[in-house]
Amino acid sequence: MAREDAVRCLRCLLYALNLLFWLMSACVLGVAAWIRDSLNAVLTLTAHTRLEEAAVLTYSPAVHPVIISVCCFLVIVAMVGYCGTLRCNLLLLSWYFCSLLVIFCVELASAVWTYDEPSVQRSDMISLKSRMPNYGLQRYQWLTHTWNSFQTEFKCCGVIYFTDWLEMTEMEWPPDSCCSNQYPGCARHAHFHDLSDLHQEGCGPKIYSFIRGTKQLQVLRFLGVSIGVAQILAMALTLTLLWALYYGRKSPEPNAIVPAMPPDDSAPLTATHGLSEASKPGCNRTNKGCANMPAADASTRNEHQFEMERLS
Repeated sequence: MAREDAVRCLRCLLYALNLLFWLMSACVLGVAAWIRDSLNAVLTLTAHTRLEEAAVLTYSPAVHPVIISVCCFLVIVAMVGYCGTLRCNLLLLSWYFCSLLVIFCVELASAVWTYDEPSVQRSDMISLKSRMPNYGLQRYQWLTHTWNSFQTEFKCCGVIYFTDWLEMTEMEWPPDSCCSNQYPGCARHAHFHDLSDLHQEGCGPKIYSFIRGTKQLQVLRFLGVSIGVAQILAMALTLTLLWALYYGRKSPEPNAIVPAMPPDDSAPLTATHGLSEASKPGCNRTNKGCANMPAADASTRNEHQFEMERLS
């Protein structure tokens, strides 16, 4: 009974851990997709600069294809683990344990391989100005779109200040994406009437803060550590469940009641018959003369009858 209760408890814990794997894997994939959009914009604006290298070092563990593939594979492994736990199948549970071990080793190797502190300084933000003269050109429409998207999302304008657009380009006023309330011609109106309608903070400090780490990146790191701890716990529980199931199938229950054998009716008869034979004087199983006693009695009677006829 104690073993059955332990197996039931182990199965419940594995159910909960597999559900946790599904939720955490979905969260990792969602946050990684959310970060990827902003990261693409940063990589476009910081191309061929030290900021690009720093951004790649910081976010490669989060959006690396290996990590994304591992999270997708973990969802499948959790489903197999759930089925193996539900059916108490030793083969599925063994495959589940081996898969968790491989995934954990890949995650650990990837984290060690990609871990590196980005060496970036605030003075490197000046290099972003080299990307501004191409704004608005026909063959650099992708760069124009990236500048507009980044300034709108992060609510910034220019590199250090919105006047960078006037210094680095031939524009007479900043792009409309610098306006806090965007509409066609809003930047021109703000430049001549009310500069407070423009974003006052530059995009350089925003990119620097993004490279140093965002809340989304912290969430991904927390999820990664949580998945690793959950995998260690799941492997330990799976090993314990495998041992309990294998031991339960190999050895029977010690308190099992052995069914009583039906009584043999021939035994008393045999015993009684043996007793009747043994009760005869001078007769036992080793005495061969017991078998010839009836024949001897008959011969004696015949001799007495013959003697009586002769005397008569």
